Amino acid sequence: MIIPNADAIKDAKNDAPAKATKKPRTSQNRRKSRELVLKAVYRGMINASELKQIIADAKEDPDYAKADEGYFRQLLEGVTSKLDELDNQIAAFIDRKIEELSPVEHAILRISSFELMFDSTIPYRVAINEGVELAKIYGGIDGHKYINGVLDKVAAAVRPQEFRR
Repeated sequence: MIIPNADAIKDAKNDAPAKATKKPRTSQNRRKSRELVLKAVYRGMINASELKQIIADAKEDPDYAKADEGYFRQLLEGVTSKLDELDNQIAAFIDRKIEELSPVEHAILRISSFELMFDSTIPYRVAINEGVELAKIYGGIDGHKYINGVLDKVAAAVRPQEFRR
């Protein structure tokens, strides 16, 4: 995957056409944003595409208009800039080599782990639930159970005070 920098995200923003539409509600939009980030991270893992092209392709997705664009960009930039840290955290709690994870489950774990590790505004239960929901839609059979187990361990490690409540 090409590791982007903030300039690549800004360049992609400048290529976006101006829109004069109302913004939909944020909670549903964040789920759509996470779905788009999953597709983008997965694509980066499989094709090693440039971030600018990945963002341009995401804009062509019919769900892009329903997503929270700011959160999409924030999450995508965050995940792609912290890949090594995320993979190290994930690797501590899985039962196989990280390279043996399915690319979809690996991408989901990266996204949800990013939210757990670097976005304390999202309650840990929400980050875990969103990862599980993505796995139910895009993952393999019972993959959501694996995602749930790994994310529970990540949450306990990175948010011990919140996790104990």
